[in-house]
Amino acid sequence: MEITEVRIKLMEDSGDRLRAFCSITLDSAFVIRDLKIIEGPNGLFVAMPSRKLSARCTNCGCKNHLRAAYCNHCGSELDSLDLPHDDEGRTKLHADVAHPINSTCREMIQSRLLEALEEEQERAMLPGYVSNYYEDDLGEDIDYGPSQSEKPSKKETMTVAYSQAHRAPQGPHRSRVQESSGSRKRSSASDSFGAGIL
Repeated sequence: MEITEVRIKLMEDSGDRLRAFCSITLDSAFVIRDLKIIEGPNGLFVAMPSRKLSARCTNCGCKNHLRAAYCNHCGSELDSLDLPHDDEGRTKLHADVAHPINSTCREMIQSRLLEALEEEQERAMLPGYVSNYYEDDLGEDIDYGPSQSEKPSKKETMTVAYSQAHRAPQGPHRSRVQESSGSRKRSSASDSFGAGIL
């Protein structure tokens, strides 16, 4: 088995331990997405894609995360569970969706991803850097609106807002007119507040 492609999405300086999301292509035939590079107490390590483990409510059957005290659906108090533990005795809250079977494969994936992370961090320092992580996921470029440089300045925005607020009223704010015998004329009723309602 060969890792033929690695894509890295660096995480901005978040206060979190997560350093990057990754995807790998195996033998140019199989892609695994959402691997994570995390800063641990002993340095960087690769976490496999995973899902949160859940347990069903005995009252309504809705799934809830393992540490929930109350059901997310019906609100009833959940029974305390004997939570599963991993080999090191830690509570197991996630299950890997895809994972290597032996340590040789795990070490190969980890060394390749950490090498790719260093390369991506170097590329990120270059002007015009754009991550290629989502390129295939989207299929085409999507325009999410104007970029920061295309947005109007604060002064332009304030000028437009001021001019819109100080123009003549339109629509229902105009004087009421009555139609009689095909012609329109101004209402002869009193212009005082509430006049003509009854």
